[in-house]
Amino acid sequence: MKIIWLGHASFRIEIAGQILLIDPWLDGNPSFPNDQRAAALTGATHILLTHGHFDHTSEADAIAKETGATIVGIPELCGMFEGHELIEFNKGGTVDLGGPLVSMVHATHSSSLGSAYAGTESGFMIKGEDHMIYVSGDTDIMADMDWMADFYKPDIGILCAGGHYTMGMEGAAYAAKRYFNFDTVIPCHYKTFPLLAQSAQPLVDALPDVDVRTPELMEVVEI
Repeated sequence: MKIIWLGHASFRIEIAGQILLIDPWLDGNPSFPNDQRAAALTGATHILLTHGHFDHTSEADAIAKETGATIVGIPELCGMFEGHELIEFNKGGTVDLGGPLVSMVHATHSSSLGSAYAGTESGFMIKGEDHMIYVSGDTDIMADMDWMADFYKPDIGILCAGGHYTMGMEGAAYAAKRYFNFDTVIPCHYKTFPLLAQSAQPLVDALPDVDVRTPELMEVVEI
């Protein structure tokens, strides 16, 4: 399995024979190097969208056209991308992406595309290659993390941690310790803008028994 951070909350995950793009936002993302676009998108099979905000969905249409990837997410949001291959499902549901199994779980945030309602915010549990990845999406700490951890038992956490719009480094550390039993944690949704946390060191310091990875852009985390 290869997990590659594309900056902000965007990831490329190569797992179980598929290439998943999580909330891909490249053009306009101040932390993404434009000369790496082809490398980030090559071979993409699916685009997973957690919610409707511009920094998560604004490139979904263009990337789907460019790659032919299937857009995966909650029905109201997927419905805004007619003309592409879609897999619509909802919280509690699990879909087979031809290898990886993806379950949609709750998050607590907001979701809109422009002024239009885009369904509700979500996270994903991605199962493949004997691992379970929890992609938190944009969220705060929530009590639902208790049952989610117990039911899905994720060993890898991709956690928003930048603060201001989502839980911060301290909040992500609290959630990881209070609810989960991660072997590996990768923070995201930070460093992009001045309002957000610029360093993941508080998260690293708070989780001494967890392998907290803080990759550079396009660096491969292989698990």
